[in-house]
Amino acid sequence: MAPPLRELTEEAIVEFISETVRESRAKGVVLGLSGGIDSAVTSLLCAKALGPDKVLNIFMPSQSTPAQDAKDVASFCRRFKMEIRTVDISPMVDCLSRALPEMQDKRLRGNAMARLRMVVLFHHAKLMERVVMGTSNKSELLVGYFTKFGDGGADFCPIGDLYKTEVRELAKVLKVPGSILDKVPSAGFWEGQTDEGEMGLTYQELDQILVGIELNLSCEDISARTGIPLAKVEKVWHMHRGTVHKRKMPLIPKLGFRTVGLDWRE
Repeated sequence: MAPPLRELTEEAIVEFISETVRESRAKGVVLGLSGGIDSAVTSLLCAKALGPDKVLNIFMPSQSTPAQDAKDVASFCRRFKMEIRTVDISPMVDCLSRALPEMQDKRLRGNAMARLRMVVLFHHAKLMERVVMGTSNKSELLVGYFTKFGDGGADFCPIGDLYKTEVRELAKVLKVPGSILDKVPSAGFWEGQTDEGEMGLTYQELDQILVGIELNLSCEDISARTGIPLAKVEKVWHMHRGTVHKRKMPLIPKLGFRTVGLDWRE
């Protein structure tokens, strides 16, 4: 049940990027380049759609960012002839740590870091009359594995309908360097943090379960078809259902004839 990469996926996303940037009357795009596979794929697709000169990659390390990530993003941008800027968010994190309570909690600190990065991206986008391209994939979006108004904050999300396993296949097609392709997925919020470790299952397992949910199969049926323990399937189902609000605009009570986020179609 692992999702295969669909034919013409690359072409469809490139067209999406071209059209959304044109309709926005933007002069290019800004995105956060982390040294991971999702941002690398998004960056390359933007370069294909708009040209490398219209893509600004921003690397935003903190004190917990592995040194290898800096080397990987620099090498990546040299190879594909794209601009890279580094904005160290450590001083900003320190300021928030002095101003906000309980910032020693690694999850609260991680959420704050994600939202600071969003501020950096939109600041540069405004300066340059560009739009912000998000780098979240379908797997993370469907279980709410992102920070609301953090890495979930973007103007557009080109790879948002690709499961993580599909992103990996597309990365091979785009010839993403092995140092990025083979890296253990991590948001880098604290030392030793990994996506799969935090979620408690592999992306291969997660994607098989999510495909079953997408097909409206029961948890029992998904478990039987995939061989994944029912407890893991139910865990993913609860993650999916418990994060619906993260995938929608803030809910508005309906008072008028047409209401934003409900029945105002655009």
